Amino acid sequence: MTKQQRDTVDQMLRHGTFDMGGEAEEQRGLFADMISAIPIPDDVHTEDAALGDVPVVTITVDGVAPTGTILYFHGGGYAIGSAALTAGLASELARRSGARAVSVDYALAPEHPYPAAVHDAVAAYQALLDDGIPADDIILAGESSGGGLALAAILTIISTGLPRPAAVYVASPWADLTTTGASMTTKADVDPSLTPDGLRRRARDYATGHDLALGSISPVFADLTGFPPVLIQVGGNEVLLDDATRLAARAAADGVPVTLEVTPDVPHVFVGFTGMLDEADEALTKAGQFIRANLARVHN
Repeated sequence: MTKQQRDTVDQMLRHGTFDMGGEAEEQRGLFADMISAIPIPDDVHTEDAALGDVPVVTITVDGVAPTGTILYFHGGGYAIGSAALTAGLASELARRSGARAVSVDYALAPEHPYPAAVHDAVAAYQALLDDGIPADDIILAGESSGGGLALAAILTIISTGLPRPAAVYVASPWADLTTTGASMTTKADVDPSLTPDGLRRRARDYATGHDLALGSISPVFADLTGFPPVLIQVGGNEVLLDDATRLAARAAADGVPVTLEVTPDVPHVFVGFTGMLDEADEALTKAGQFIRANLARVHN
């Protein structure tokens, strides 16, 4: 059954109109149409809010008495997407971990290039701390560029002396904006949604003259010493596969507790296809267990 599911998702992505490398303003609308076609469950509730000056969407699930907070960062190449559009994926993490999710509407490029998104991410985290939420009760999480942003935020959190969060979960992280991973070539034919050229355009829009190999832009090149535990989930059919594998290797070399889970034959951010891919449900269940375990770890 799962091969049929994988083929269906693959064809849906290949025949979609969304192009990660297209004009940002146009692609934002197409991306919204694509994501909105996957309805949010009826028991999920969203509310616009703010953390300091940063707009966020608070996400709760009926029947879940939340313990801990997932500070979530959406994907979209730093130029596309929104907190509301990724409420479905963030809500699944909340449901499976017993936490609440707060998704951040960080500033998007090209209108607001680096380091605007990192500043918003850290400001949102600081606002949670200011609200009296202990760092040990916060998990950072994100998919694609949002995963890279979560990692970049932790680099800043550590370097500025803020208490680090309990853990970080990233799905298909875009962690190398130099796009030099071998999978940019070896997986180009099987990736139904991302292209190296499209990613390079988004990288230029985001970095705007900064060195793409800066650790706070491409965390795969950063010193990750002092990071909290990391869970990385990635699909076997994506050009960002090597971003994930090299990130895991770097984390391990820097003494960070890290778990890498590679699911064969599934696309970029496959965890977003709950109810359509068995692999997505299985991976998100593991992610929920990771989040729950790390929230509980600090209290035991």
